[in-house]
Amino acid sequence: MAALLMPRRSKGMRTRLGCLSHKSDSCSDFTAILPDKPSRALKRLSTEEAARWADSFDVLLAHKYGVAAFRAFLKTEFSEENLEFWLACEDFKKTRSAAKLASRAHRIFEEFVDVQAPREVNIDFQTREATRKNMQEPSLTCFDQAQGKVRSLMEKDSYPRFLRSQLYLDLLSQSQRRLS
Repeated sequence: MAALLMPRRSKGMRTRLGCLSHKSDSCSDFTAILPDKPSRALKRLSTEEAARWADSFDVLLAHKYGVAAFRAFLKTEFSEENLEFWLACEDFKKTRSAAKLASRAHRIFEEFVDVQAPREVNIDFQTREATRKNMQEPSLTCFDQAQGKVRSLMEKDSYPRFLRSQLYLDLLSQSQRRLS
């Protein structure tokens, strides 16, 4: 019986690994995850806006389509957890309810910071331990160190690759073609 299940199991694994190895880096992947309807979103995005994303990482993060495009790019690199963690921390800082603060902090910690978390971010041991210590008495600033490290990693590593990516270049090209 086990011998009969083995080929099916390995075929399923090959299929899953094949899907993971297929890295698409095109504008069509970006449009699938836009906050608005894809065609409407691309019509609203001006070439100037998209070109400004190259001015600074802060400009990119301040634009909802910039965040969506960057998220699509990070998915092709299997590192979207970095942006998701950064966004979760930004949202967490807006928490006004003391009752919700601790539970939200623990949820973020368990999802992104803890060792072997489902979407574990790449931070050093000292930062992870300092954040763990902060969980004893969560505050609005308990993730600041970890968030800063992840932001720095994205800005210095992923952001320059994003600006050179086919996804970003296609996006600029499509927005320019609409104007012609």
